[in-house]
Amino acid sequence: MLEQLNYDLFYWINATPASPEWMIDFATFLAKDLISIVPVLAAILWLWGPRSQVNAQRQLIIKVAMALAVSVLASYALGLLFPHDRPFVDRVGYNFLHHAPDDSFPSDHGTVIFTFALAFLFWHRLWSGAVLMVAALAIAWSRVYLGVHWPLDMVGGFLVGLIGCVSAAILWSLFGQALYRGLSQAYRVIFAIPIRKGWVRD
Repeated sequence: MLEQLNYDLFYWINATPASPEWMIDFATFLAKDLISIVPVLAAILWLWGPRSQVNAQRQLIIKVAMALAVSVLASYALGLLFPHDRPFVDRVGYNFLHHAPDDSFPSDHGTVIFTFALAFLFWHRLWSGAVLMVAALAIAWSRVYLGVHWPLDMVGGFLVGLIGCVSAAILWSLFGQALYRGLSQAYRVIFAIPIRKGWVRD
């Protein structure tokens, strides 16, 4: 039943040769490029921001990194335990994005962006998490629309993201502050010149 739902949703979302070219182009941008918001936003929050908030921002980024590490490892393990071909490998629907014919469940893109969005919902602000969740849903839609993922691959990415965030909260309570102090010291050594010139925050 679940597999049938997966197929039905895929056929409902997946583009066809009759789909507008601008929609294909827009979906391609979402599927390939929007994920760059993760490293860009992480770098911005670590390097800049109001002096009164920069410490909190850096602790957030460390929590996000911990959540991503757990979720990516969990995603890899699930891919080994529950291998699932991509739609175009099964010759289902239409494919508009070149991709290696590796296992699809859970989606790596979905895992990363849903983990990121959930982390901001839990540890930053509701509005920032909501905006990132919209971006996550857009990426998830685009990769199904272009035919490289099944809908349940994205649901898997969301669930793995939840696991990553819960695990990161536990790990942070155990050694988060010590990790933060160590990384902060390393940052001040590596970025000593930019900090001294005022290009980035201390």
